[in-house]
Amino acid sequence: MTESFKSTCCYCGVGCGILVHKEKNGSLRVEGDPHHPVNKGMLCSKGMNLHYTVMDTSDRLLYPEMRYSRHQPRQRVSWDEALDRTAAVFKTLIQKYGPDSVAFYASGQCLTEEYYVINKLIKGFIGSNNIDTNSRLCMSSAVVGYKMALGEDSVPISYDDIELADCILVAGANPAWCHPILWRRVEAARATNPNLRVIVSDPRKTQTCSLANVHLQLNPGTDVVLHHAIGRCLIEEGQVDHDFLTHHAEGYEKYRQTVFERSVAEAAIICGVQEAAIRQAAAYIGQAKGFITMWTMGLNQSVIGVNKNLSLINLNLITGHIGKPGSGPFSLTGQPNAMGGREVGGLSNLLPAHRDLLNPEHRAAVEQFWGGGKIAPRPGLTATEMFEALNDGRLKAIWILCTNPLISLPDVRLAEEGLKKAKFVVVQDISNRPETLAYADVVLPAAAWTEKEGTMTNSERRIGYLQK
Repeated sequence: MTESFKSTCCYCGVGCGILVHKEKNGSLRVEGDPHHPVNKGMLCSKGMNLHYTVMDTSDRLLYPEMRYSRHQPRQRVSWDEALDRTAAVFKTLIQKYGPDSVAFYASGQCLTEEYYVINKLIKGFIGSNNIDTNSRLCMSSAVVGYKMALGEDSVPISYDDIELADCILVAGANPAWCHPILWRRVEAARATNPNLRVIVSDPRKTQTCSLANVHLQLNPGTDVVLHHAIGRCLIEEGQVDHDFLTHHAEGYEKYRQTVFERSVAEAAIICGVQEAAIRQAAAYIGQAKGFITMWTMGLNQSVIGVNKNLSLINLNLITGHIGKPGSGPFSLTGQPNAMGGREVGGLSNLLPAHRDLLNPEHRAAVEQFWGGGKIAPRPGLTATEMFEALNDGRLKAIWILCTNPLISLPDVRLAEEGLKKAKFVVVQDISNRPETLAYADVVLPAAAWTEKEGTMTNSERRIGYLQK
C-alpha cells in the first residue's frame, strides 16, 4: 500500500507544493500537488527529482564523529558523547573569552523552527548575536532595501498579483531558469493577456529575455543609473502619482533632484543601451494599471546592493504601484526558507517577528518572552565577518549547519584559513562530501527533507508545511 504525504519543495524560494508517495519497499516518488496555490501541480526538473536527495544514501552521514585533537582522525561516537563534548567546549570558550567568541553559521535550507531555536539559543541564552546564514550572501540587500524604503522587511505582493499586472520589470534575474514555476505563471499570464508588457534588465541574453518586449542589455554595474533614468522619464512624462507621494511617501523632491542630475541620453551611454529603449520601458511602466518589479542576485550580490534595491523600489513608489492588486516590488528569494529565517530574526542584526535589534524596547520585549538573559545591544558578526574573526582570533568556535561556506563565500581562501585557525569546528550536514568536514572536530549527521516536520516561508510569505 502506498502512503502519501504533503510537503514543500526545498530547492528555491518559489515554495511549490509536493506530494510524496512512499511505496511498501520504502522507495519514494514525487509529484506536484494539484491543489497547491503556488504551483497548481506543476514542478520543474529539480522538483521532479527531489526524492533522489533522500533515497540516494551513498554519501549520507549516518553517525556522529569526533576527534580529540587536530592531529587525530575522527572516529564514530555516540550522540551523547558528541553533544556533551560540543557543549563543554562551547561553555569553556564562552567562560574564558566571552559570548562573542562563538558563532553559528546557518542556512536558508533550515526549517523555520530550526532557525528560531538556534537564534534563541545564541541571542537569548548565550548572549551573543553571532548567528548569520548564507542568506546574508543573497538576501541582506533586499532586507535593508525593504526596511529603508517601506519601514519593514515584508514583501508587499503575492504570486496572484502576477495575473493582475500589465507590466513586469525583471532586473538582474533569470527566473525562467532559477524560478521556473513562477515564470510559467508569467508566461500563462501573457498568453491570457497579450498586452502584458515584460521588461528585462540584464547584461546577458537569458531565457527570460525570450518573453521581453524590451531587453535593456546594460553594462554590468550600471543598474542604479538605468533605474534613475527610467525614473526621470516617468517624471518628465507626468507619469507620477503625486497623490500617493503626498500622503504615503517622503523624500520625493530629493529623489527628483537626484535623477535630474544626469540626462537620459547620458545615462544611455553609461549603461550601453539605446535611449529609445529606456524611454520605451518608461512608457510601458507609465501606462500600466498594475506594475511589478522583480529582482534577485543581479542586484543583491553587490557592494552597493542596497542602493540598487532602493533605486528599483523607488520606481514602484513614484508611480504609486504598491499596496494595490497587480503592483509592488517583489524580491524573489533564492533559497527555500531564507524568508522564514528573516521572519524569526535569523541574521546577526535582526530579532524575531521583524523586531529591530538596535531598539531597546524590542530587545526588552524579546528578552521577557524568551525568559533568558540579556540580548547584546549590537549586531553580531555577519557571514563574511565570522571567517575574518576566525583568522584574527576574535572568534574561537563555529558551528556550521546545512551549508558549505567553502563553496558559497566570496573569499574561499580566507574562509579555509579561518577554519584551520579555529579552536573548535562543528559541522552539521547530511552529506559526507562538503569540504568543511576536513576541518571539523565534531560532525553531526542531520535529518534531510522528508525526514523531519516543520515549515518554510516562500517568496510571497506563504508558509508551507513539510510532513515527516
